[in-house]
Amino acid sequence: MTIKIMPNDKGNPPGKLADAEVHFAEGTLEGLKLIGFSIWERRGGGAGRNVTFPARSYAVNGERRNFALLRPIADATAQEKLRALILNAYQEYEERAAIPT
Repeated sequence: MTIKIMPNDKGNPPGKLADAEVHFAEGTLEGLKLIGFSIWERRGGGAGRNVTFPARSYAVNGERRNFALLRPIADATAQEKLRALILNAYQEYEERAAIPT
């Protein structure tokens, strides 16, 4: 699989750095992509970045909630590996963009 980064050139919403897609290159999912990942600056001015995963928004009694579309089967930390891959891909994207051509 590869991770494609699409920068948020508009700066809206504030703090959103980019969107990311996971492209599958082999196996049963070959030729497909999973969309809906976003890379954000950390809230409160803290160091680091955060990744949000694909989710569907819905309302219950007028309250907005999100239903995560990519969820762990058993290990609650299973998403951390994918989160790290997306953050690494964004860092590599930034490094390439900083190199003058």
